[in-house]
Amino acid sequence: MYFLENPVLQRELITNLRMTRGFVLLAAYVGFLGLLVYAAWPAEQRVDMGSSEEAKAMVNLFFLGQYLLMSLMAPSFAANAITGEKERKSFEMLMASPVKPGAIVLGKLAAALIPLAELMICSLPIVMLCLPLGGAHPFEVFAAYFAMISSVSLFGMVSLWCSSFFSRTSASLAVSYLLILPLAMAGVLIWQALQQLGEARLLVVFILVPIVCGSIGALLWADTCKRLLQSPDLGSEGKQVIDLETEAAEAVGLYISREEFPDRLFAPPKRTTFLPDNANPIYDKEIRSEIFSQGTLMLRLVIQISMLIALPVMAYCLYIDQQKASWYIAYVLLFNMLVGPVFSAGSVTSERERQTLDLLLNTLITPWQMLWGKLFSGLRVSSVLTSFLMWPVVLACIMPLDYWHNLPTMAGYFLVFAVTCVTTAMTALFCSTLFRKSETSLMATYLIILTLFLGPVAANLFVSSFLPDSSAIQIVHLAEFSSPFAAVFNLPLTIPDASPAAATMVSIFWGYLGFSVVYNTALLLSMMWLFQMRWRVSE
Repeated sequence: MYFLENPVLQRELITNLRMTRGFVLLAAYVGFLGLLVYAAWPAEQRVDMGSSEEAKAMVNLFFLGQYLLMSLMAPSFAANAITGEKERKSFEMLMASPVKPGAIVLGKLAAALIPLAELMICSLPIVMLCLPLGGAHPFEVFAAYFAMISSVSLFGMVSLWCSSFFSRTSASLAVSYLLILPLAMAGVLIWQALQQLGEARLLVVFILVPIVCGSIGALLWADTCKRLLQSPDLGSEGKQVIDLETEAAEAVGLYISREEFPDRLFAPPKRTTFLPDNANPIYDKEIRSEIFSQGTLMLRLVIQISMLIALPVMAYCLYIDQQKASWYIAYVLLFNMLVGPVFSAGSVTSERERQTLDLLLNTLITPWQMLWGKLFSGLRVSSVLTSFLMWPVVLACIMPLDYWHNLPTMAGYFLVFAVTCVTTAMTALFCSTLFRKSETSLMATYLIILTLFLGPVAANLFVSSFLPDSSAIQIVHLAEFSSPFAAVFNLPLTIPDASPAAATMVSIFWGYLGFSVVYNTALLLSMMWLFQMRWRVSE
């Protein structure tokens, strides 16, 4: 019942195997890894198989890249395991079946991990091609895969645990990424730190990593089963009825009071009077009711997790090693990348899912009011939440530190932060206008933002490490105009000189601002056309 004859697992596997998405993903994943190894293949005709540092770096890059990809894909497979049942209104039928909660959780987890296991197994022939180059022992390869399987299994369980808390996949996905990304980065740092220890690293991988991952996963599995047995969603067709006052009174730790500052900046109180003249009803509905219709649990978790992670990063990067201030700004930008799309990616798709888009388009509300109402409501929440992480930067500028001599750079950090908030919200709203499901819109938004923001940085690191003399360096530098991370890391914290290298660093910052203006303008015009022309005819 738990594995071999698990009806939940069988149903999930049959559904997934009948979809072409899995085969396309498998082909794209293996093709990408193959191109990565081909591009990094040593150019020498003869390689010292005993001590090939370049080959060792290539194998290390292959595993770390695959580990990060698996970590990013794990929530997309598991974060909708239970919320998807609630959104399809099949959660109560599942709970009323004779299948035990433990079997349900195990079936959902196995169904989410099996596609990831397929990807890892299919990558084995590629890594086997790297072994004859030297620099890596087959036993180390086995250890790396063992650690990766243990970590990805834990990440899948974390996503499934988050899925049991929420009624929407978007909220579950955002919280899953906030929890998994720090764990994934910690795994990368530990693997790199133990690189020179040899046998000690193997012992950590084979003993410590499985014990830690298995223990945490078992605790999360037991808590998820308990939540299914005592689910507050039962009796409401999978739609949990939230009383915000009761939720705030019973909340453990942080709670949100919509009547007080600064909570009212992102969670204004519900309206008790008539809507004033010339007010935008779309904006008022979204910011006061729609975003918080499922309660404030996701917001409270996001604030607490982000602040907890920000404290050590802030202390080291802003106050101890001040030359690494750009790393803290990068953390703030990464937080906005994860949280910003959640509040905008479902703006239009939710109207489709509720079948209210036709009614909305037939009202006297203009397309421009619909567009900016939905845009500014999501942008307000995401930008205020991200701004909570920027106040330490203001404090650092006020304190007698070296930042007094770098105020233009600090102003550049805030400008990049503001432009990034607009870009993430605009991209999410654009995807919401194109797709019919909020889950699809959110995943497409994450894919676009990762490609624009992190793709050029990863490409620059790869080219500078393996292709330093290639002409691709110029193309990579040009692509960095789309990345706020490249703009932040190229802003100098010392007085720049007049050298061409310094001019190039500053030009990346201005290039990012120019690209963002063109990109957001194009998205805005496209959405205006969709709202005004296409939908009023076809919907």
